[in-house]
Amino acid sequence: EIRLSLVGSEMCIRDSGMTAIHIKFPALTLKAGPRALARIRQQGLHPREVGTLPGAAGGPKALGIQGLDLALFGEWLPSAPRERSLIGASVGSWRFASACLPDAAEGIRRLGQLYNAQSFAKGVTMAQISQSSRRMLEDLLEGRDASILDNPHYRLNIMVVKSHGLLADDHRGRLGLGLSSVIADNLRGRARLARHFERLVLHDPRLAPPLHTLEDFPSRFVPLDRGNLRQALLASGSIPMVMQGVRDLPGAGAGTFRDGGLLDYHLDLPYSGSDIVLYPHFTDRVIPGWFDKTLPWRRASPERLRDVLLLAPSKEYLARLPYGKLPDRNDFKRFMGDDAGRQKYWRSAMDESRRLGDEFLELAAQNRLGERLQSL
Repeated sequence: EIRLSLVGSEMCIRDSGMTAIHIKFPALTLKAGPRALARIRQQGLHPREVGTLPGAAGGPKALGIQGLDLALFGEWLPSAPRERSLIGASVGSWRFASACLPDAAEGIRRLGQLYNAQSFAKGVTMAQISQSSRRMLEDLLEGRDASILDNPHYRLNIMVVKSHGLLADDHRGRLGLGLSSVIADNLRGRARLARHFERLVLHDPRLAPPLHTLEDFPSRFVPLDRGNLRQALLASGSIPMVMQGVRDLPGAGAGTFRDGGLLDYHLDLPYSGSDIVLYPHFTDRVIPGWFDKTLPWRRASPERLRDVLLLAPSKEYLARLPYGKLPDRNDFKRFMGDDAGRQKYWRSAMDESRRLGDEFLELAAQNRLGERLQSL
């Protein structure tokens, strides 16, 4: 009698009277830009070679790769401490702020707990979601803002956009018209989004952002300090029609500031230097902007990503998760009235994600990353 059962990322084949045979499925997909791919295949990868980490927008998907963050920030990167730039949009900036707290692993776990504990009734308003996010940020930081800005090894960069025209208004009607105009302009060409947004990079003043000159959109660099850190984090996650924009961000002037992922969804940016850009990501694609999600022809620049090593859950791993996917914002609607069910599902995804981190640590320790690399 042969029995099959799925256990995490392993398929167990049991024959009565025989020992179980474990066939392991890859939990991770590893993709690299051309220069990173050649380098890692030739000489492997040591944590001292990693100088920059991007963190994409993606809401609750961050919970689905928590185990990867824990392995990187809790174990692998601290084994070779050095100055590193962390550059995040939306939840990516919250993940990295959590990693900059005195105990990175505790901060990352705490973010997951707080995010999972959020609860929204049907008909929730933008103001209520913004207020919930402020409370979550207060509970996460617990007055430890200075520890993020004084972290001995990590330099935080937060992506935000300043909204123009109708997008500066939180009235649903006007904001909806503004977003319709953005969608139409984006179809005609990504460069036309300059009519609607200005990019801001709020950065640790101890180190310039790890980027070549930004020429695709009007862009500004603003130093982070204790007076604007929380507002910057809140603005970076303020999705139009979901949350209110942040008004008059200190250091950035007057205006309405919103989710950095609107322009830089997956951080297709011109990374500078020769270090490896290590990218723990939700998917094996790099989508330039939030409005490009449904445009398969809108692709990232290979030249910009030449030093990137991207780590993402494999298709096999995703297929074995509850609902066959990572947590996402639609789960708030899918589980409306059943917070306990959603929270159980999300906790399961966080628990399973430890396999992602374990697999990366194993491949790195055995110098086998190069065997699994695909071209990005």
